[in-house]
This record gives sequence, C-alpha cells and structure tokens, in this order.
Amino acid sequence: MSWYEEFQRLYDTVPCVEVQTLREHTDQVLHLSFSHSGYQFASCSKDCTVKIWSNDLTISLLHSADMRPYNWSYTQFSQFNKDDSLLLASGVFLGPHNSSSGEIAVISLDSFALLSRVRNKPYDVFGCWLTETSLISGNLHRIGDITSCSVLWLNNAFQDVESENVNVVKRLFKIQNLNASTVRTVMVADCSRFDSPDLLLEAGDPATSPCRIFDLGSDEEVVAGPAPAHAKEGLRHFLDRVLEGRAQPQLSERVLETKVAELLAQGHTKPPERSATGARSKYLIFTTGCLTYSPHQIGIKQILPHQMTTAGPVLGEGRGSDAFFDALDHVIDIHGHIIGMGLSPDNRYLYVNSRAWPNGAVVADPMQPPPIAEEIDLLVFDLKTMREVRRALRAHRAYTPNDECFFIFLDVSRDFVASGAEDRHGYIWDRHYNICLARLRHEDVVNSVVFSPQEQELLLTASDDATIKAWRSPRTVRVLQAPRPRPRAFFSWLASQRR
Repeated sequence: MSWYEEFQRLYDTVPCVEVQTLREHTDQVLHLSFSHSGYQFASCSKDCTVKIWSNDLTISLLHSADMRPYNWSYTQFSQFNKDDSLLLASGVFLGPHNSSSGEIAVISLDSFALLSRVRNKPYDVFGCWLTETSLISGNLHRIGDITSCSVLWLNNAFQDVESENVNVVKRLFKIQNLNASTVRTVMVADCSRFDSPDLLLEAGDPATSPCRIFDLGSDEEVVAGPAPAHAKEGLRHFLDRVLEGRAQPQLSERVLETKVAELLAQGHTKPPERSATGARSKYLIFTTGCLTYSPHQIGIKQILPHQMTTAGPVLGEGRGSDAFFDALDHVIDIHGHIIGMGLSPDNRYLYVNSRAWPNGAVVADPMQPPPIAEEIDLLVFDLKTMREVRRALRAHRAYTPNDECFFIFLDVSRDFVASGAEDRHGYIWDRHYNICLARLRHEDVVNSVVFSPQEQELLLTASDDATIKAWRSPRTVRVLQAPRPRPRAFFSWLASQRR
C-alpha cells in the first residue's frame, strides 16, 4: 500500500462512530459474540438472559432466552459453533445451599430450543466449542486445602442419543492445580489455520525479506529494517491530535508529517502434528498458575485429531502408569494478573491483557498475591513458535485491587485490536504499529468488545451501563448516509406509462 492508502486505513476505516444503542437488557451486559457468518450475534447479561440479535443495517432482536427457570443467577459467555447452527451459553448456576457453580446450555439457532445442559465448575471456565457438535466443560475436585484437580470434559451437544452405548461425555485431561489456582477461561486455537496467517508479526531473521519503508518526504522507497522510533512517535502524536479534535485532517499529502512503516516477516518452526488422514491438531488454551490463586500463567495442551470425539476410551492413555495428572505442553508465565485474552482471526496469535506484578516480586503466601499495576499491558504471543513477538503495549489503566479484578473480553480483527476498560471506554489499537486509534465512550465499565468477522469496520461494545453500542467506520457511515440518486423525469414518466 502507499502511505496515502495507509493513512486512510488508519483514519477512515476504524469503527469509531456510534450508530446504534441497544437497551433491551435490564442489567450489566457481560459478553458479546458474533456468528461466523456475521449475520447474528449473542449477548449475555446479569439480567439472566441470552439474547440473539439480527445484524442488519439496523440491528434488531431475534430471540431472548430467560435462564432463571433453570436456577441460573446470570449468563456470562456465549459462542457460536462453526456452522452457526448451535449457540453455547454459559452462566452461574445456583445449586443447593446457595453453592455457586456454573452450567453450559446449548441452544438451537433454528428453533431456539434448549437442547442440553452441562455442569461447569468453576463458572469462569466458561466453556468452548471443540468441533461443530462437541464442547469442552470443566469440573473441579478438591484434594487438599490449597490443592485441587481440574478435569476437562468433552461433551456431545446432543445428549438425547438413542443408544445407551453411545458416549455423550468423555474425559479429556486431568490437570493438577497448586496453591489454590484453578483452570479458567478455556479456548481452542485451530492449528490448521497457521499456514496462511492474516498478519505476521514476528520480526524474524534479519536475513529474511526486507521491509518497505515509505519516506513521506520524498518519492523514494527505502529498503530497511523496522521503522525508527521517531517515525512511530510522529504518527502517534498526529493521530492523537486528530482523535482529540486538535487537528482537522484533509486526506492529502500536505497534512502528513511523519513516516509509516509496513512490517512483514515470517517465522519458521515445526508445524503442529497431523494425523494419518491429514487432519490438524488443536491447542487448548486456558489461564492457570503455580504460585497463587491469581491467574498468572497460560497453559497450553495439544488436542490430537483422534481425541476430538466422544467415541472410544476415556483419554489419558498418553500418561505413564505412574502419572496421575496430565502434563501441560507449554506454559507461558505472564508475571502478573491476566484479565483478558483473545485470538487473532487466523488463530496464530494470542493477545493477552495483564496487570503486572512489581519487578522481583516474591509470592510468600499463595492466598496473598503481589499487588498489581494500574497500567494494563497488552502482550502478543505467536502460538506457532510459543514466543512473545511484540513488545508490551501499555494500553490503559484499571483501578480494582487483586481480589476484585475481573475478566474483560478483548477481540482481534485483521488490522485492529479492541478491548474494554474500567475507565468507561472501549479502546482500539492498530496491530501493525501498536498505536491507539480510538476511544469508545460508555457510562460505565466496558466488559466486552467484538468485531464482525466479515466486516472489521463494525464493532460492538457491551457495558455495565446495560447497553450495547454498535460502532462503524467513518467511511461506512458516509456510504450508508449517502443520498440515493433520484430517477430522471423521463424515466419516471416512462415507468408510469407502463403501469
């Protein structure tokens, strides 16, 4: 792209114009999720409903499922399966003696009927789809005062099978939890999508293909490494002035006074394992910890193709006879409290929001984790190389202490990253330059953000103010609001004569 097209992308295609506010929820809206087609999305709320919406030029409500008759306290997470025929919804279940656990419900998107319910403990495992018809849930077993075991189960979405010999559940993994930690926030990354990633962020070997640097002060194209720091700072300051209204951008060369770099390189590593039929494995990703109950590590466990079905024996055959728990394949230590995670559209990059512990912090008591920073760092990890590929981006601030820190769902599109925040804003950053492009205002904490998978110029935000807001790019708004051409008088007369 030219520098002019790049500026247009950064200024004109960011979904920062509020076009609609949805007020059908009566309490805090906790989570949003789009269908893969982009035609529908779902919302979860503390009003204990799961709402399904039609995504048209004007968003409208299709269905609302009230989960209170099933003893739910509230709904907190949802996910569409791959072919958009089923919706997974999870929430907090109020059991006997007011014990709080979790439950997952599967809803048909054809009839909106409730197909099955699966227990899920603790409730912030959330759950996720592994295949089109099977989902992952969790269960927690106490072993000692601060030691427990998390069992991850594979469940068939259709529990009412005709034969008693057909498995509807099967144990996937048994993971030991130390120092009061638990497995939480499970998600699945599809390794088959690594071969054609949408955006490569790894710096790579200096001997690999060089980057193109556009010098906006001349017509020459310079072959060089990453853009110099002063160029990125210049672009950042200019965009800050634009977004704050202190600069009136004219889309011409005269207003651009900085450099724009396009960083593109490729890493090399061994691909995930294939089966004999050519099917690719998947990665099960979740938060965990080994020092304290505060989630400070990311655990990654590979799921092989033959394990992605409820048929066959209970899993765990990979363990030795003397091993009672399954070992993790990869562990990434964040050295801070993890408050959000999201996958890039190609599933290759994992984005993590965390609040760091002080340098050199030592956990002496697992029930008293170190204090966490007010600043939120956005980290990026390449799941193909298991390495951090971007310097930490100091994103925004949070103010709650350790014991009140909550999970905020972030989302990633082809070009942008979005996250909610406690300061009543949603934030959008550019994936190429690590710069903040927009702040999206609500009246309370923003809990969830989600891009349309088919149109990254449409973004939804959900907040504790009980609203959902739809945001579109300035370019899209101009197109939608452009007056339609009126038919000429001759053609109008001719049409009337034909009648």
